[in-house]
Amino acid sequence: MPRETGRKLIAQNKRARHDFFIEDTYEAGLVLTGTEVKSLRAGKANLTDGYASVEGGEVWLINVYIPEYSQGTWTNHAARRTRKLLLNRKEIGKLDATLKEKGLTLIPLSMYFKDGRAKIEIGIARGKKDYDKRQTLMEKQANREMSRAMSNAVRRRGGR
Repeated sequence: MPRETGRKLIAQNKRARHDFFIEDTYEAGLVLTGTEVKSLRAGKANLTDGYASVEGGEVWLINVYIPEYSQGTWTNHAARRTRKLLLNRKEIGKLDATLKEKGLTLIPLSMYFKDGRAKIEIGIARGKKDYDKRQTLMEKQANREMSRAMSNAVRRRGGR
């Protein structure tokens, strides 16, 4: 049987980019049980309430929801258990030093399979204020209107 290649998205935290400024991102492996992997292969996970923390030189993923596997037996996992993330020692040290700064947190951005292995993209984030969110929405809307106007102008010019 050929090995799985490429990247297959499982879950994405869309609220993260709306609620936070993402300053830096890291790719980490996950320590999972068998039923968790089977549940992820079915495409089920929720990252919205999750966050990560550095404790004792290790990075832990907290409050991420991976539902129980439907065909699992007594070996099934707890849906919101704390999971260990796999990062290099240098990356963990850098994360630990950065997170000591006030107002920064570590949040999951997306979960995916990369070449058959479960990975998670985590980001160092700073919370947005309400006026920052409004400003971001206004910029997005202005860009959308500008691109719409440009495409309409191109259509008109090409039709004549």
